Order: sequence, then C-alpha cells, then structure tokens
Amino acid sequence: MKKKEKWENIFPAVCVPLNDDYSVNEAEFRKYLQWLVKFDLIDGIVTNGHTGEITSFLPHERAMITKIAAEEVGDKVTIISGVSAESTIETIEHALAAQKAGADGILLMPPHTWLRFGMKQEAVVKFFKDVAEAIDIGIIIHLYPAGTKAFYPVETIVELSKIPNVKTLKMGTRDMALYERDLHILRKKAPEMTILTCHDENIVTTMYPYPGVDGALIGFGCCIPELITDAWRACKNNDFTLARDHQAKIFYVSQAIYGVGEPSGDAHARMKEVLKQRGLFTSALMRLPILPLNKNELQGVTDGLKEAGVPKVNL
Repeated sequence: MKKKEKWENIFPAVCVPLNDDYSVNEAEFRKYLQWLVKFDLIDGIVTNGHTGEITSFLPHERAMITKIAAEEVGDKVTIISGVSAESTIETIEHALAAQKAGADGILLMPPHTWLRFGMKQEAVVKFFKDVAEAIDIGIIIHLYPAGTKAFYPVETIVELSKIPNVKTLKMGTRDMALYERDLHILRKKAPEMTILTCHDENIVTTMYPYPGVDGALIGFGCCIPELITDAWRACKNNDFTLARDHQAKIFYVSQAIYGVGEPSGDAHARMKEVLKQRGLFTSALMRLPILPLNKNELQGVTDGLKEAGVPKVNL
C-alpha cells in the first residue's frame, strides 16, 4: 500500500496508549498503528487530534508522537498532525515541529481564544496564510461546530481554499441544514479541496448528503475501523441498504462512547476503553484532568461492543 496524493477516504484520529506514569507506551502505539493501516480505505493517520489528547501533551511529546507514526506507517499512509496554539508565532513553531517529525500535513485548529471571544474573518485568512507560508507541507482546515464562536462561514472557507497548500476541509458543522447547503457551495467554489466529515456521533448520515464528501476524519475510525471503512465503502458504492446495516452496528458503539452528545474528553476516555476491551491497549488511562470511567460507563462499553458484534483483536 502506498500513500495517495489526494487526501480522501478514512483518516482515523488516533488515541495514544499510556503507561502507568502517563508516558507514551511507544511499543504498543507502534503495533496499534500497524494494525490500523491494514484496513482498506484507511488512507491517513491523524496524530494530536482532540482524540489524541493534544491539549494534554507537551509540544515535544506531540512531535514525538508524530515522529513515531511517520516512522512506523508513513510509507503507507498520509501522516497528519494536529496543531493547536494561541498565537501565530507559536502555531508556526508547532507546525514546523510536525513537519520536521515527518508529517505530510497539519490539522490546523483555531486558537482557543476564538472559541471564547470570536474573531474577525480577515484574521482567520491571515492566520492560515501566515502558517501556510512558513511550512512546506499541506493543511487541513479544522472547522468547528456552527454553534461556536470559532466557526468559519462558508465564504471564509472558500477564501482559505485558495491558499496553495490548503488541501482538505475537516467539516464539523453539526447543523445538518447548514452542512448540506455549504457542501453544495464548496463543491462549486472550491472544487479542488477535498472534504472529510468529522461527525463521529452520526457518521453515516453525514457521509451521504448530495453532493457528498470524500471521506471522514474521525476519532471513531481508530477504535472500530472495520465498521467505519465498511460503511464508507457502501456509501461510495451507493449501496444504501448495506450502509444502513453497518450504521445499525455502529450505533451501539456510538451510544456507548457519545450517547447523544458530541466528541469530548470523557467520550475519548470511553473510546480508549473500547480499545482496551478489544485488546488493542493494555490501559485506558487518560491524562488528567480526565478521570477514569465509572462502573456504568465501563458496562456501557462492554454492552455496546457486544451488541455491535465487534471482536477482540490479537496483535
């Protein structure tokens, strides 16, 4: 398997296994990555996403995690590293570190101050241009939900798509009417940019709307890749009946991880528990302040995996 030039299909945002002292379990992480990339239609690996606890790892640890992924599977799939910082200067520093670590691109998150206070749209465009000019690798736009102050209107995304190394949009609108409308606009006004849904909690629903997406960048893909890739294959083949069958299985795991909410720190803890119960991780430990799961949450994961018929894995 060779990595593709076009960024499409399934890009799991990966969890990172930890030792009891909260350090990265490198040996287990390497085996896990090798397992993931064996699934057809997984064309990329995303380190340092929210699923990968980016805000809990120090900058040098983020670079190390990306370097491990690039060393282990970078010859097979595209390696993307999340980048999250408050200033343009620091963002560029982190982006350059990801580039040096072997990433093919970055997932550029908005500064968290924008979530609290909002921002001028001209500032968004300049932010992306400044980062893009400082690096030699590609960029995925991380679109936050429409209900947040850090949401980029479709007009801004069209402008961002004109930046040469902006390749892909991670589309997390979480407003289906707006999601469908903006898909139409972006297909017409930004035809070269690929679009990946990131709606873990209703993944199959967001794979389907006309004119369609090019795949998904989701944490969900890191713990049940067989179900996610099968569902995506059915969507690509326009096999609606089969896609619904896969969606029915995914539902049980989705309920165990997300309930009726969106991805969050606690949801990512439940995702790590899925990986532990499947035999992929020896520990579901998260970095504090995320706490261990309670008895009901643990049982919910067990029940969800059983209902979905997801087997254990022997690495």
